[in-house]
Amino acid sequence: MKLLADENIPLASVRGLRDLGHDIVSIAEQSPGISDEEVLRLSRAQGRVIVTFDRDYGKLVFGWRLPAPAGILYLRFLPRTPLEVTEYVSRLLNRRIDLKRRITTADRGGIRQKMFERR
Repeated sequence: MKLLADENIPLASVRGLRDLGHDIVSIAEQSPGISDEEVLRLSRAQGRVIVTFDRDYGKLVFGWRLPAPAGILYLRFLPRTPLEVTEYVSRLLNRRIDLKRRITTADRGGIRQKMFERR
């Protein structure tokens, strides 16, 4: 699965996911300071699921009805270390949960998913 790490995802987490063989691009490395709307556009253009701690993406897609990205993985917990993010995301991906065309809200207790509306 192709991932797009939002700027709030620690670079140590991104490097850890790469070291485990995951295909991940980091906004902090490639385009720091771009708007959330531009992150959505990049996700669509590159077919990458956004990994973020920012709940605003759900508001943009479901509230403002902006075009949906390839997918959103919203991590709804405060990580104890960057390695916790690496381990959590890697475990989720290894479970082969479909993250495309939906927002996945993940916390230490589990996940919830909501499909994007077709437009």
